[in-house]
Amino acid sequence: MIHTVILNPYSNRWQARGQRPAIEAALTAAGLNFKLIETEGPRHATRLAREAVVAGSTSIIAAGGDGLVSEVVNGIMQAGSNGPLGILPIGTGNDFAEMLGIPTELTAAARTIAAGHTRRVDLGVVNDHYFDNNSGVGMEPIVTLLNIRLTWLRGVIRYVVAAVLAILQRPTWHMRLEWANGRYDGLITLVSVGNTRRTGGVFYMTPNAIPDDGLFDFIFGSTMSRRRLLQLLPLAQKGAHIHEPEIHMHRTPFLHVMTRPGTPIQADGEIIATDATTIDYRIVPGALQVLVPVAQSE
Repeated sequence: MIHTVILNPYSNRWQARGQRPAIEAALTAAGLNFKLIETEGPRHATRLAREAVVAGSTSIIAAGGDGLVSEVVNGIMQAGSNGPLGILPIGTGNDFAEMLGIPTELTAAARTIAAGHTRRVDLGVVNDHYFDNNSGVGMEPIVTLLNIRLTWLRGVIRYVVAAVLAILQRPTWHMRLEWANGRYDGLITLVSVGNTRRTGGVFYMTPNAIPDDGLFDFIFGSTMSRRRLLQLLPLAQKGAHIHEPEIHMHRTPFLHVMTRPGTPIQADGEIIATDATTIDYRIVPGALQVLVPVAQSE
C-alpha cells in the first residue's frame, strides 16, 4: 500500500519545510511506502486529500498542525471515506494529535502509523464544515484572527498573547443558543465547542470532552469585565474555568446559535466565516478512523 503524505510547508511558521528530509527518513525507517505532496496554499490540502481518496489511496497522512489535519479531514469526508488518517504532528499546537496520544517525535509518530492501530472518533460539523478538535464563535475566533497576525511570535505563547489582546477588546454579542436539553438568550462573550479537551496548544476550554462519545462539550460565557476575563485566562489553561459562575458547560449532539451582530467562526484554528449570524453545530458519531498508539486504539 502506498500512503499519500500531505505536507504543509508553512506549519510552525515555515519550520515544516525544513523537516521534509526527516519526515521522509522516519517514514522510510518505519517501512512505509509513500508519496509526499506539499500544499501550495489555504484549502489546497482538502483538494489533495479528496483527490487522493478518489484515486484509490486508502491511507492519508497529514504532516502539519491542526489546521492541516482539519483540511485533510474535510477532503477525506468530501470523498465519502472514513480514513484511516495518519498524523505527523509538526505544527505549533498539535491539539488533536496530542489529545489522541499520538507522539510528536517523528520516528515514533511514523511507527504509530506503520503499526496500523485505529480509533474511530466523532467529527463535528459547523455550517457544513467538518472539524475534528474544536470550533468557536465570539471571542474565540477573534483570538484566532489576532494569532494569525502575530507573526513576530512563535510557539504556543502566540495563542496566549492573542487571548490577552482579544480580552482587551472585550467584544460582546447578543446570542440565542439552543441545544439538546436547554436554551439561553442574552449577552455572551464566547462560545467554545470541543470534540477534544484542548485548543490553542494550551487552553483546556472543554476539559471533559471525549472524542468518541457521540456528543460534543460546549461552554459559553456571559458578558464579563476585562479584569474578570483576565482572571479566567490562567484558569482556562488548567480547565478550571468551568467551575466559575460566569461559565456554563453542557454536552449535546447539536447546538444552534443566532447572533447579532455577526461573528467570525473558527474551526480547528482556521477562520471559515467572518460575519455569521446563524451557526449550526452537529456531531457525526464515529465518522473518522485515526491511526493511534495501541494504548489509544479500539
